[in-house]
Order: sequence, then structure tokens, then C-alpha cells
Amino acid sequence: MQGLRRCTNDVVHLGLSPSPTPPSPPGPPSNNPSSLSIDVAESAETRIRRLISEHPVIIFSRTSCCMCHVMKKLLATIGVHPTVIELDDHEIAALPSSSSDDNNNEEQQHQQQPCNTPPAVFIGGTCVGGLESLVALHLSGHLVPKLVQVGVLWGKK
Repeated sequence: MQGLRRCTNDVVHLGLSPSPTPPSPPGPPSNNPSSLSIDVAESAETRIRRLISEHPVIIFSRTSCCMCHVMKKLLATIGVHPTVIELDDHEIAALPSSSSDDNNNEEQQHQQQPCNTPPAVFIGGTCVGGLESLVALHLSGHLVPKLVQVGVLWGKK
């Protein structure tokens, strides 16, 4: 996993530039299907787009970002534990500048914060925006149905 360093149990630092392979931890090799893989031949933009498509809920953040912490806490209280990728300042430029979903209505696009500035949360491959957008989605009652739709929550009875 070149260019990828695990920081904590739920935060991963994504090195978009090729770097030496970090030493393996002691013990048997991990075959964890939820581990993140990096193809060194991919561009930073391609890697980020692939990660967005592979993870139903993913947050791109800066190291020690307090807004990312609030996003994770909000999602955890609902029962969702997103993948969190910490980007360095030079890696932030690789974030997509807008949502790939053209089905957003004009009002949602107006309220949505840009996704090329961290923290940025993507749900089901679609950019939700930053903390303000995530909280607004939650307060409007649309967050839980969106999370159910992408399969990270079970439908409420």
C-alpha cells in the first residue's frame, strides 16, 4: 500500500505522491477487505475519484480539522462510521470541484458548499459539501434517507 499510512482506526492519511513502502506491522499480513489500496500509476485525481466511488460515505479532511471531527460525530450518532481521508495542503487540489451527480436541483446546488475545500463529505459518490451542508441535510430530514439509500443504514420502521 504505497502512499497510504493509517493514522488511527478511522482516519487514513492518503499520500498522493509515490513514497517508499512503509514497514509492515508485526504479525500476520492483513487481508482486510475494507483496507484502502493505492495504485501508484494512478493520478491523484483518479485515486480520489476511485475512493469516492468505492466508499458509500467518505470525508476528505485536513489533519486535525475540527469540522471533520464534528462531521464524524454527527454521522456516528446516526450510526454511520465514514471513511476519513486526511489530505496534505498540496493534495487538496486533487479533490473534485463539483458533484458528479447532475440530478441535484438548483436549490441543493445553491446550498451546497464546494467539494474542493476540506472538509468535504461524499455520500453515494455525490458531493454533499462541507459541515454546513451536512448539518443542513440532517436538519431538513434528508440525511438519514440518503444514508439508507446508499446502504449504510437500515430503513426505519
